Amino acid sequence: MTITRKVIKDISLVLLSVFLVLSFTACGEGFWEEEVDPENQIIPEGEVDSISGLTMQVDKESGKLNISRKEFDKAEIPEDGVWTIFVYLCGTDLESRNGMGTDDMEEMKKAASSDKVRFVVQTGGTDGWLSDVEDDVIQRFVIQGGSITKVHETDNKSMGSPDTLSDFLIWGTKEYASEHMGLIMWNHGGGSITGVCFDELYDMDSITLMEMDSALLSCAETSGRKFDFIGYDACLMGTVEVANVLATYSDYMFGSEEMEPGSGWDYTAIGDFLANNPEADAGDLGRVVCDSFLEACKKQKDDSLTTLSVIDLSKMDNLLISFNDFAKSMYSVGENSAEIGEMIRGIEETDNFGGNNKTEGYTNMVDLGGICDACTTYVAGAEAVKTALSDAVVYKISGDTHPNASGLSIYYPLAIQGSNELSLFSKVSVSPYYLSFVDRQNNTGATDNSFESYDEEQWFEDGEQWDWGESSDDSYWNYLDDYEQTGESSFITFSEEPSVREDGSYGLTLDENGIDNSAGICAIVYELSEDGKNILEIGETTDVRGDWDSGSFSDNFDGYWLSLPDGQNLATYIVEETQDYVIYTSPILLNGEETNLRMKQYYSDEHVEIEGTWEGISEEGASAREIVKLKNGDVITPVYFAFSVDDDKEESEYSGQEFTVSGDMDIQYDMMPVGQYYYSFCIDDIYGDYYLSDNALFDIDEDGEITFITE
Repeated sequence: MTITRKVIKDISLVLLSVFLVLSFTACGEGFWEEEVDPENQIIPEGEVDSISGLTMQVDKESGKLNISRKEFDKAEIPEDGVWTIFVYLCGTDLESRNGMGTDDMEEMKKAASSDKVRFVVQTGGTDGWLSDVEDDVIQRFVIQGGSITKVHETDNKSMGSPDTLSDFLIWGTKEYASEHMGLIMWNHGGGSITGVCFDELYDMDSITLMEMDSALLSCAETSGRKFDFIGYDACLMGTVEVANVLATYSDYMFGSEEMEPGSGWDYTAIGDFLANNPEADAGDLGRVVCDSFLEACKKQKDDSLTTLSVIDLSKMDNLLISFNDFAKSMYSVGENSAEIGEMIRGIEETDNFGGNNKTEGYTNMVDLGGICDACTTYVAGAEAVKTALSDAVVYKISGDTHPNASGLSIYYPLAIQGSNELSLFSKVSVSPYYLSFVDRQNNTGATDNSFESYDEEQWFEDGEQWDWGESSDDSYWNYLDDYEQTGESSFITFSEEPSVREDGSYGLTLDENGIDNSAGICAIVYELSEDGKNILEIGETTDVRGDWDSGSFSDNFDGYWLSLPDGQNLATYIVEETQDYVIYTSPILLNGEETNLRMKQYYSDEHVEIEGTWEGISEEGASAREIVKLKNGDVITPVYFAFSVDDDKEESEYSGQEFTVSGDMDIQYDMMPVGQYYYSFCIDDIYGDYYLSDNALFDIDEDGEITFITE
C-alpha cells in the first residue's frame, strides 16, 4: 500500500541517547536559510491599482460565478497575413551566466526568411549580455529575414514593472500591427504568486498577475484587440490563475506547469513553421511550440520533467464556473472531519511542480486535474471540472515524470511562505469558496480558532457579493506573521504512543481524531557526525508501513541509503515519485556554491542516475531553469542540517568531505555502515503544523540487521 507523504516541515527532535531537543524554523523553508527563510523571503508587495478588463462575481445567495470580460473591437485588423511575435526578453542570470537570451535571438535569426514573420524583441533585466546587446539601456530589435536590427533604445528601467511591459506593447502593436500578433514572456517564472520576468538589476522585481492584468489592459485599450496567443518561455506559468487573467486579452495561452529544462523554446522551429504556414492559427502554432520544445529537451536529455500546454482561452469561463461549483462543495466537505482528512491526504499526494521540498523551496503549484481526482469521492462536480479542463487544454506534452499532468496547475498551500503570499493569492483566486478552503485550514492551525466557526461570507462585500481582485485587506493575513509551528501538534493524537513494540519495530497508532487530522506521515533518519559533535539529518524516507483505516504505522526501514562513491551518506529528500522511479534532491556545495544534486533511482534494479544540479526556488520566488550537468573536476561537498550534541540550541550547516568528479560518477545505494542511528516519525496535520515523535535509536550490525533499542 502507499503511505501518504508530505514534504518535511521544521523538525523538533528528541534524541533518546543524548536527550537533545532540537528545532527547525520552517514552514516552506528551503535548505539555505538566507534563500527561503519566511521572515526574509521577498514576496512581491504593493500590487498596482488597476481597473481590470475582467469582472468575476459570486452572488452569496446562489453561489454561482458570473464572468464578464471587456471587449476590444475598435481596431481594424490588417489582412496582410503577417505574424508579429513580440518577445519580452528579460535576461537576468539566464543571459549573464549562460547567454540563453543571446542564443534564442540567434535562433530567431536562423529561422526561414519570410516577409510574413518577424520577431520584435525588447531586451533588459540583466547585468551582462554575452552579445552586442547593451545592459545599461532598454533596447528593441526587429529580427526578420536573417538579420537583427536595432529599432529603439531608451533609459534603463525595471523589466519587472507593468509600465515597462505596457510601454513596449503599446509601442509595438502600433508600429508593427499585423494580422496575427503574439506575445512571449521570456525569463524565470514563479507561478501564480510571484509571476514572471525577474529583473536582476532591480532587486529581482517581477511582474505579478495583477500587474500583468494592468499592463495588458493598457495595451488592449490602445490597440483595440486581443493577441492571438500569449506564451511563457518561463517556468511554472501554466496555471489556472494566469489563464484567467490572459483570457481577457488573448485567444490562446502557451505555458508549462513545471520548470522549463534546457534552453527553452526552439525559436528557429517557430519561425520556420510560420514562414511555411503563414495561414496557421495560434492553436496550430502552439502544437509546434510544444513538440519542438520537447524534441529540444530530448536532445539535451532533459525531457523527463518537461510539460507544456496549449490553452484555448475561450473555454476558460466554463472551466472557472465549474470549478467554483466544485470549490463550494469542496469547502462544505469540512463539515465532515473524516472526509476532509482523507481528501487532504489525497491532495498532498497530487502531482506538484517546482520542487516543493525543504532543500529546493516551494512554489505551491499543484495539478488541477490531480486535485479533482483526489476529491472526486467526496466532492460533487469534480468530473465537470475535468471535462471543462479537457476542453480548454487543446494540446499538451509531458515527460515521464508527469505523464498524467492535466495541463493547468492551481495554487495550493503545501507550505506557506508568509502572510504576503496568502494576501497575493486572495487577489487572484478564482473562487471565494476555494479561497475559504485554503484560508480556513491555515487560519485554524495558526489561530486556534474553531474550524467549525469559520465563515466564508467574510469575502462577500456587504454580505452579498464576492468580486475578483478585491478579496481582502492585506492586514487580514497578519495572523501568520507570528505563527510558529510547534512540532507537537495537538491535532495529532494516539491510542498507542510512538514506541518500540514487543516485536522489535518502532510504531504508533493514531486514534480516530488523529487519523482525521493527519495529512501525511514519513520518517526521518539521523546519524552522528564523524567527530561525534553533531547530529546530522540524512533525510526523509517513506519506508513506513501501515494504513489509515486502522491508524497503525511502524518502521519499514531496511538500512539502505544513497551515498557518494567515497561512502559519504547524502542528505536526501523526495522530489517526485512515479511508478518506475523516485527523484531525490540533496543539498550540496558544487565548487563552493550552494545548490542541490538531483538523482533518479529506478525501482526495477535500484540503480541511480544523476540528472545534475538545480538551484531551486530563489528567495524572490523565481524558479531556476537549468539543470546543470556534472563534469570532470567538479568538486561536490555534501551538506546537512546539523545540531550540536553539546548545545541543543545551536543549529548549523554541516559540510562533509570534498569529493572530486572523475569520469562516470556512480551514486551508491548500499547498507549504511555499522553503527547507531536515529529514526523519527513526522506526521503533518491538515492545518499546517506537525508532530515529530521521539527518536528511536537503532543499531545496524555487520550482517545488516537493524535492531531498535529500548530504554
